[in-house]
Order: sequence, then structure tokens, then C-alpha cells
Amino acid sequence: MNDLINEAFSQARELVMNAMGQLVADGTFPAEAVPSFNIEIPADPKNGDISTNAAMVCAKPFRSAPRKIAEALLTKLDVTGSCFSKVEIAGPGFINFFYDKSWYASVVKAVLDDGKDYGKTEFGKGKRALVEFVSANPTGPMHIGNARGGAIGDCLAAVMEYAGYEVEREFYINDAGNQIEKFGKSLRLRYMQICSDKGQELVSKNMNMDEFTKTIYENTADFPMPDDVYLGMDIIAHAKSFFDEYGMIASAQPEDECKQALVDYALPKNIDGLHKDLAKYRISYDTWFRESTLHNDGSVQEVIEKLKAGGYTYEQDGALWFRTTDFGDEKDRVLVRDNGIPTYFVPDIAYHYNKLAVRKFDKAIDIFGADHHGYIPRLKAAMTALGVDEKKLDIVIMQMVRLVKDGETYKLSKRSGKAITLNTLLEEIPIDAARFFFNLREPNSQFDFDLDLAISNSSQNPVYYVQYAHARICSVIKKLKEEGVEAKAFSADMAEAFSTPEELELIKLAATLPTVVTEAAKAYDPAKVTKYVVDIATLYHKFYNACRIKGEEENVMQARLSLSLAVKQIISNILDMLKINCPESM
Repeated sequence: MNDLINEAFSQARELVMNAMGQLVADGTFPAEAVPSFNIEIPADPKNGDISTNAAMVCAKPFRSAPRKIAEALLTKLDVTGSCFSKVEIAGPGFINFFYDKSWYASVVKAVLDDGKDYGKTEFGKGKRALVEFVSANPTGPMHIGNARGGAIGDCLAAVMEYAGYEVEREFYINDAGNQIEKFGKSLRLRYMQICSDKGQELVSKNMNMDEFTKTIYENTADFPMPDDVYLGMDIIAHAKSFFDEYGMIASAQPEDECKQALVDYALPKNIDGLHKDLAKYRISYDTWFRESTLHNDGSVQEVIEKLKAGGYTYEQDGALWFRTTDFGDEKDRVLVRDNGIPTYFVPDIAYHYNKLAVRKFDKAIDIFGADHHGYIPRLKAAMTALGVDEKKLDIVIMQMVRLVKDGETYKLSKRSGKAITLNTLLEEIPIDAARFFFNLREPNSQFDFDLDLAISNSSQNPVYYVQYAHARICSVIKKLKEEGVEAKAFSADMAEAFSTPEELELIKLAATLPTVVTEAAKAYDPAKVTKYVVDIATLYHKFYNACRIKGEEENVMQARLSLSLAVKQIISNILDMLKINCPESM
């Protein structure tokens, strides 16, 4: 795997250190330890391709002005055999390195040689990471927040795979606890309404499902519901389907038996719907982990006993409390209520203990909504109390998005039963646009999702813009081939052909992909990769408009054709990583 930027950084550092060694050896500077210094890509290319502040940080130990140190270093800096052609001093003592033409050629060659593997790194080599995302409540359809979480989680997993991690994707099914109790209560209330005289009047009219659910929902006087239940039309539809299959038989059962029968009927259908909706969204999980297994196999009780044994609990008002304040939390948390039933916090502890202590992942990464921000310290406190390194658990906080259509907020009310679901969104816009747009900003940022822009075929639409760059390169190759021009194997002598600012700028950006992938994996931010592919598409369009390929001298034509093929490979790699289509014509 080629990472030519990292190699260039290493060369620059080695050249500086060798020069300093010589200056100390000949007595120019005292034999003092060299402080840590930066090697970076300057914002302005006039200041070189790589710059270092080494002279500045050495001013104190060398007891000399930074500019004077830089001038002395320059006398010892021999770039022969390196990837640099020259070194200059700027400002108070910055040392700026400029790439040799052979370096530009080596970048193009590296991309073409690595092919589908270009951009991959070994940052996470040998480490196992579990990315848990979406984990939508199975009591209803997925909403717009799950759409963003799905895109972020799946693309983050892909970025981490590119960075060398062994990655697994996981969906946590909350099929136990209060939400299932609420689900059963909601289903039974709607079912009993359907079994009532007024409900049977509607049944006799033989309406289709949409008409039936809408009629019951809108006639709140005849079919009232309390506020502490699920009010969506999907609940009515499940109850009606159950009635169509089993009639009124369950209405005569005890309440708990009736609720359980309805949950056993509806929950598998909802979970199957989650599978189908996420598959449509191009998301495939390695594991669908059920919360109920943690209750059934004793894991929930086990973590309670472990926390007790560690001295991290106490009893108060009949409840069992966890001393999370010992770990920096704002207040202690209840583990077991006074009725003997564990809070939702306990299975969550058991679940994360399972990830890190039982299955022994090196990293457990959760994608949480912004409303879970306060949940992080108590979860990390639990891991520490259980003897698990809390640094292995990382939480990515995801903000909600505002959908915009025709310049206005696009919002449908949950109370009307018409919440914006994942399916609703994918009926409005292409899957490519959804996955791309949700990764245009870092997860913890809010942004407006422009539905009109997402379906437009214009350069203002970033996913269209990137796909068009790939299609444009394919078109160039196809037209040249029709005229008998084939791309030749890239050779070192093509290096001399790269000379324009547009070519050099494009190649330098191409070289940074491995670094971008590593940084995205470190920050758990796939938006870094998405922004990168927009940038490289932008520079390719700029190169295309400034640099002719057809009709140029053979060496120049072949060099530019090779550069085009390299950019095509990079765009293809990234769009494939993000599970976005990469069209050859548009």
C-alpha cells in the first residue's frame, strides 16, 4: 500500500535531523536535544509542498535566531536522491520543501499500480472494531434520524475497513423492556377498538388498509387513545391484520395474554421490515443482536452481581443504585427499581460488556443521537467498574438534519401518523444522494438537507458532480479508443510531461487519500472522505478544462491520460467504499 505523503514527511524529517546532526558535530550548534517539530502541508503552495517549523522550535536550545538556524540547516540539507527538488527559507525561519517531478510521477504510478486498493492503510491493522448503528426501536418504522445514522454508520465502517481494521456491523434490537410493553398496550387498544361495535361497522365497509387506518386515526372521538402509547397508523394496520387473520378470539383473553399475542404477531413483521428497508438502503449487518438474549442468558443479572461485588452499588428507597458519581457522572443511577425490575440502563451495560469483555472487540463504536449525549459518561463508568478499559468504547454523537424543499422546511407530523420515514425519504430522492448527503458534514453538526438539490442534475449537486467526473473520464477514454488511442503503461519518463499548475495540484491531492482515510478513521468522521472526493472531482474538472489530452504531443497525451485513469480509480474506490453508484455515462 502506497502512502507517498507519509513517505515525503518522513524524508523531510530525516533530512532536517541529519542536517542538525552535522551542525552539532561541527560545533555550529550546541549538543542539545531537538524539541518536537511539525511537518505539514502549507495552506499556500507558494510556501512549498511541505513545510517545517524546526528552526523556530530550536531557537531556545540552540541559543540562536530561527532565521539563522534555518540558513545554517540549508547549507547541510542535501535533497539528492530524495523526493524533493529544492528547499527554501520563508518568513522568520520556515523551511519549505518542493517536490521533484519524479515524485509526481510516482503518485500517478502508485494509484495505477494499487488499483482498487489505493487509499487503503494499515492504521488499524490487527484490531477488531464493532460499529453499532441505527438500532431503531422495532416498535415502528425507521425515521429520518435513522436514515442519517444508517449512512454515517455504514460509511464509517467502510472507512475503518479501508484503514485496516477488521470491522463488523451490528444492529441492536430492543425487543424487551418498556418499549415492548408500550407496543403491546398500543396494539391491544387498537385491536379492542376494531373488535368494538364501531370498529366492526368500519370492518363491514370492506375498506382497503390505508382507508381503514386513516379513518380510525382521524375519528379520535370514536377511537380515542391515551398519550402514553404509540399513535402511528402502523399500529392500527398491525391490529387490523391480526384481526383479519384471527378474528375476535384474542379479545376474550386476559389483557397480558392478548398483548403478548399481538406483540408476537407484529414484532417479527417490524423486524423483517427493518431488514428490508436497510437492505434497500444498501446496509447489510453482520449481526442482529437481540436485547432479549441478555435477559434470557443471565447476562443482565450477571452485571448487577459484578457491580455489587465491586462495591459500586447501594440500596436506597428500595431501589439498587450505581455510584456513577465516583466516575465523574453528575448523579448516581438506578439499576433496579423498587419493584425489582432492572432499568433500561442494565441491559445496555450488559450489551457493551458483551462487546468488549465477552466478544473482545478492540473498539466498540456506537452512533447515538444528540439526545443520548448525557448517556456517555454513565456507560463508560459502568465499563470501568466492570474492569473494562472505557477507552475501547467510543460514542459518535449524531445531530438531526432539517429537510428543506422549495426553500421551506419539509416536515410531517408524527402525531398525524405521517412521520418522515426512511422509506418516505427514499421515495423522494435517490439512494446515492441520501448516502452521500448524510455524510457531507461531520456527524455532530446540523445541516439542511436540500431535497430539490439532491435530485438535480447540476454541478451544484455534489454527488452528481462527483459521478459526472467519473463519467467524463470514461467518455474521454472511450472517444480516444474509438480514434485508435490506447493508454500505455505508465513510465517514469512521463514525469517530465507534468508541468501545469492544474496537473500538479491534482496529483498532490491524489497523494493525500491514504492520509485522509486514516484521519477519517481516527476521527470517526466519514465526511472527510466524502469532502475529499468532491475536491478531487473539482480539481479534475479544472484540469479537464485547462489541459488538452487529445492532440497533444504523445508523451504529454499519455501522461494526462494516465492521470485521468488515476483519478477515475480514486473516484471509483471512494464511491465503492460509500456504496454509491459509479456510472460510466450520464
